[in-house]
Amino acid sequence: MKWCSGIFTCAIILFVCTSFISVNNSLPTYYVIIDKSDYELSVYDAEGWLVTYPVVFGNNDLGDKMMEGDRKTPEGTFTIINKRVHEKWNRFMMLDYPTKESYVKFNYRKQLGQIPAKANIGGAIGIHGVWPHEDYTIDQYQNWTQGCISLRNQDVEELYRIITLGTKVTIRP
Repeated sequence: MKWCSGIFTCAIILFVCTSFISVNNSLPTYYVIIDKSDYELSVYDAEGWLVTYPVVFGNNDLGDKMMEGDRKTPEGTFTIINKRVHEKWNRFMMLDYPTKESYVKFNYRKQLGQIPAKANIGGAIGIHGVWPHEDYTIDQYQNWTQGCISLRNQDVEELYRIITLGTKVTIRP
């Protein structure tokens, strides 16, 4: 009989100490929308909008990136694949450009003769800050990058803390 009461007691303790509620310990999922025409980068989570930062791009032609060296920012949906502190631009969050879709657009434009046959697609596109003490380039909407998206240093530090590897980034005209 003592044996049965021991098992019963263990079963009660196990039942009381076991949580049947699923706990989600994963990090929040964010996504980023960059509107080139509005010079804005907005961060969203599952519940909606969180924050918007002013940004600048490559050259003043806000069209889609055509080829390496055109200083245009690519349009489409990308993923953050690397994050690091950067010696020039404070923080750098690399995008997975070029994607399969980027190559499809690039090759189609080559076929149409919109870009030279020997042109390269380019790469190393990301989101980064500015040189120290040069936040004014963002405040004055001076496009200066080689095709990347640039934020004020304080803003890029905050964004760097918020988003994780794997964050989706949509860049639209």
